[in-house]
Amino acid sequence: MSELRQHAEEIAEQFSDQLDVSPDEVEERLENLVTEYRVPVDEARRSVINSYLDDAGMEREELGRGGSEEVRVNDIDEDEQWVDLRVELVELWEPRSDAIAQVGLLGDESGTIKFVSFDTSELPELEEGQAYELTNVVTDEYEGRYSVKLNRTTGITEIDEEIEVGDNAETVEGALVDIQSGSGLIKRCPEEDCTRVLQNGRCSEHGQVEGEFDLRIKGVLDDGEEVHEVIFDREATEELTGMTLEEAKDMAMDALDTTVVAEDMAGDLLGRYYRVSGPTLGRYVLVNDAEEPGQIDAEAALVKARSI
Repeated sequence: MSELRQHAEEIAEQFSDQLDVSPDEVEERLENLVTEYRVPVDEARRSVINSYLDDAGMEREELGRGGSEEVRVNDIDEDEQWVDLRVELVELWEPRSDAIAQVGLLGDESGTIKFVSFDTSELPELEEGQAYELTNVVTDEYEGRYSVKLNRTTGITEIDEEIEVGDNAETVEGALVDIQSGSGLIKRCPEEDCTRVLQNGRCSEHGQVEGEFDLRIKGVLDDGEEVHEVIFDREATEELTGMTLEEAKDMAMDALDTTVVAEDMAGDLLGRYYRVSGPTLGRYVLVNDAEEPGQIDAEAALVKARSI
């Protein structure tokens, strides 16, 4: 089965209760976007889903699918999947928006993951320290960091068991040999709870929007034996570079070019040796802490890395 056909059958199943739509029709729409308009498959899928959501008069959080799979939180590595979890509510945070009923941290033996419950979903409130079986929750992704959303179709069952919450943090080190595309001064979608990085002013879910500036570094550390892809968020980037978001915006404005920010960072950072730690999600280590270990010959490490 082709990738487009698989997406088509999943989408048709998702809307089977609301619309008379066949996998053939969905596949044709996907094929048109991918082949005729050169739209990436993931964006084509979102575009088609959004169109059917409008036709059905539904919100995205109302969209479910049957037969979701029970997974561990650290195994979540894909966006917009429907999964079941057996977790403990580790910590609740103060919501930043009136639209959010609860936000916090869930955990199981494999590690922890952020969760969000929206006010419109009208779900019962979860309590810190309580273990739950959660069915039909939706995965989400931001900078390689995954989270889950509770929605109107989510089932919540208290369970009488103690769940030992694991630590999914990892420490890696190496010479910074590459700063990847999408680093420096970027723009994110301003829509509530989206924050996707814009490509040419366009969000893959919400279309053309007026973005909000942010800082990040997507880098590659090489210790001479293996490489590690890492992401520094705004806070970690400002600490690493000494450059604030406002200073980055001023630099880009003076040059009339946002790419000068990443170029400036690369000039200062490439070839230096770092030890970083943070959770590993997908192929990235999401940096919480970073340091330059003393007594390390960074130039020798870089030469060794490049020779392999």
